[in-house]
Amino acid sequence: MAGPEAIVVMGVSGSGKSTIGAALADAIGAAFLDADDLHPDANRRKMAAGVPLDDDDRWPWLDAVGESIGAEHTGGRAVVMACSALKRVHRDRIAAAAGDAHPVFVHLSGSEQLLADRLAARRGHFMPASLLTSQLDALEPLGEGERGVQVENLGEPGEVVARILAALGR
Repeated sequence: MAGPEAIVVMGVSGSGKSTIGAALADAIGAAFLDADDLHPDANRRKMAAGVPLDDDDRWPWLDAVGESIGAEHTGGRAVVMACSALKRVHRDRIAAAAGDAHPVFVHLSGSEQLLADRLAARRGHFMPASLLTSQLDALEPLGEGERGVQVENLGEPGEVVARILAALGR
């Protein structure tokens, strides 16, 4: 890959995107960004009320995610972004907005029970556990021709990061 790396750690709520993304960024010396920080207030209020976002809610947010990745890349920095990126069209939108960064996607997977348990234990997040089913229904695994790998998020963060790096050929 020419230039600094751009990696999007993706998956449904509770998959460990933020925890693993931050650990991965640390391991490769990259900046860590969380797409949750880029949601407009209207999206946060909608999700907090238990209402799933639709694509019209997501488009400006996905553009901001991709633009943030592109800005880090243009600045000569490697970046790891935590972002749900549930559908291929979402990943395509992020990649287009990221410009020359050409992000690779790391899909963190886990059983529905594991995800539900993690969400039940999480405090102070705007995304309620009640939206897990809608996210799982919307999730489109990485497909033919997409740049990315799927890694199960089981074990300690360092173990998961090691599996990600191995899957990425590092």
